[in-house]
Amino acid sequence: MSRLLAPSILSADFSRLAEDVAKVEASSGLLHVDVMDGHFVPNITLGPPVVACLKGVTALPLDCHLMIENPDRYLAAFAAAGASYLSVHQEACPHLHRTVQAIRQEGMHPGVALNPATPVETLDVILPDLDFVLVMSVNPGFGGQKFLPLALGKIRALRRAATERGLDLAIEVDGGVARETLPALLEAGADWFVAGSAIFGARDPSLAARSLREMLDA
Repeated sequence: MSRLLAPSILSADFSRLAEDVAKVEASSGLLHVDVMDGHFVPNITLGPPVVACLKGVTALPLDCHLMIENPDRYLAAFAAAGASYLSVHQEACPHLHRTVQAIRQEGMHPGVALNPATPVETLDVILPDLDFVLVMSVNPGFGGQKFLPLALGKIRALRRAATERGLDLAIEVDGGVARETLPALLEAGADWFVAGSAIFGARDPSLAARSLREMLDA
């Protein structure tokens, strides 16, 4: 599984979004888009219109993370806007298998996100139907939070389960990803790394993204 850096636009300057995306494009494999509704998480961000705008300014695949209630209502809209990867929360989907199948039918790669307190065992049955699992290493809702080490055990458990079952499963991690936490995340078996403030909060986002990319390559 390729290691991919996925800058999160949640920490970008929304008045210069296209410029910020251009700064990190060369070092990145995905562009992470956090979608929040003010209900499932205590914050409101953006929706399909912004995703459609991003599709017009970058060649990076758009990795949309739906932190919303009733995500099924919006799957077609995000597909039409240009999302390539779409993750929904296990905690928000009472009929998770149906939702995952609908994501794939819309032409997107399906993923499921887990809050810090949600055990990986809740995905045991659905795991073969997923292209990736997003492990939250902070409580979702806001950028710039401190990394929660409990995520490392969950990443290890997912990597072990995928290996034992012969699954081609990517493990994505979101929250507190930085130069200081990257070595432990790599050791645990993560593949995709969502970084927000570590990139866009730096004086030079291009340099910050390139530095993280070099660590992944090494």
